[in-house]
Amino acid sequence: MVNGYGRLREMECIYATLLLHHAGQEINEENLRKVLKAANIEPDEVKIKSLLAALSEIDLEEALKSAAAMPMAPAAPAAAPTPAEEKKEEEKVEEKKEEEEEEALEGLSALFG
Repeated sequence: MVNGYGRLREMECIYATLLLHHAGQEINEENLRKVLKAANIEPDEVKIKSLLAALSEIDLEEALKSAAAMPMAPAAPAAAPTPAEEKKEEEKVEEKKEEEEEEALEGLSALFG
């Protein structure tokens, strides 16, 4: 199980990957290290290698397109709901958000096993 610090390290590597991808740069160990160091983050070699191994098996562009196509939370109703209705609606929205976040995290967890 990964602790909070380990998750942070994973996300730092993912953000660096997204930055490189957006900039049209090659995603490799050297470039990931440079991006992390530029952000004053000490590169974690194990996380970098794990990420690169996982990325070698997926099409990053396609993964980003499918993530962007995920449905958003429904728009708020035009009529002002009663407090009880608001609470139910908030619970539904929260549950939906949690489900969407879990689905997104499952996709990311595939990157890091």
